[in-house]
Amino acid sequence: MKKTITILLCFLFAAGVLSGCGSTVTNDTVTYKIGVVTPTLSTSEDEFRTAAMMAEKYPDIVKHITLPENFSTEIETAISQITSLADDPQMKAIIVISGQSGLLPALQKVEETKPDIITMTAPIWDDPVLMSKYVDVNLDTDMIGRGETIARKAHEMGAQTIIHYSFPTHLAKEMISQRKNMMEKTANQLGMQWVEVVTPDPQTGDGTGPMLQFLREDIPRQIAKYGKDTNIFGTNCPMYDVIIDEALKEKFMVAEQCCPTPTQAYPTVMGLEISEEDAWNWDKLNQMISEKAAAAGMTGRLGGWPMPATVFVPQYAIELAKQMIEDPGFDFQSLDSLNQFAKDTLGYPVTFSKLKPTEDGPALENYNVVIMDSILY
Repeated sequence: MKKTITILLCFLFAAGVLSGCGSTVTNDTVTYKIGVVTPTLSTSEDEFRTAAMMAEKYPDIVKHITLPENFSTEIETAISQITSLADDPQMKAIIVISGQSGLLPALQKVEETKPDIITMTAPIWDDPVLMSKYVDVNLDTDMIGRGETIARKAHEMGAQTIIHYSFPTHLAKEMISQRKNMMEKTANQLGMQWVEVVTPDPQTGDGTGPMLQFLREDIPRQIAKYGKDTNIFGTNCPMYDVIIDEALKEKFMVAEQCCPTPTQAYPTVMGLEISEEDAWNWDKLNQMISEKAAAAGMTGRLGGWPMPATVFVPQYAIELAKQMIEDPGFDFQSLDSLNQFAKDTLGYPVTFSKLKPTEDGPALENYNVVIMDSILY
């Protein structure tokens, strides 16, 4: 860590006011705050609700603010909002959660003016090298690494073929292209057949309609050709309403979606009735999906992550910041420490690694990317 965190921990522990990570701290004992910045509810529901949930869990610690609704035209306002958090003398950490680029200058200014404040992203998408230079801890999902883990999971499930559906504007994106290349490379290493299918492009044509119609017609043809021991992966979220629906009919495999979460396609396609109370009860939601999979004769042929990455990463970031403040000796740069902390706080096994922006370049010590252990339904 490139800064020294100066907190009167000795006094606090002597007074017996800190009871460990995850504990509730009362009004008379709080000596620090964590600023959490997210998009608005209408812009990004998961990140907003996660921050609101953590503010409710730690009401005297977490200060949650939202970015402007029109982020792209009000980026200076957004930067000002972030930097203003550092004016609070009790502020000990600032976490920016947006999945957008353009916010690094705010964290750079905090680093330069208030170096004792921990800065964290969960995630933002500015230049990774600069983020690693100016931000203490960067967190994101491992997009490229998932190319390998998805192929390996499909192989473990018994898939003999992987079919990859995408379209030109997606394939032009570096991360998606690298993930595809990694998936293909791993499939070939495992002796699996690799099939790449290009769909109509929803970003240059008439929206998602032609793409979804193409999938509806092409998937049965592909399964008739390659058989049911085929894993289908699509790079676009709207694809999965069709992919999961066809999987229940054609009985092929879906190891993970492009955004691996129990909330993507499964509830809609399976007709799950989820009460507001259970909306974020991941164990219950996963059980409901498993029951529907079993009823369709699809046990062990559908999978995903046990909770959304867009909930896990922000929640983990807040718990991690709290841990770093209360225990300055916590080794936040150790991958083993990060992995164990995830299991201890959120209950799910994960694997962190250091981001390598280029295949042959060095890893970035302050940029950690994560893959959750997937589950099968």
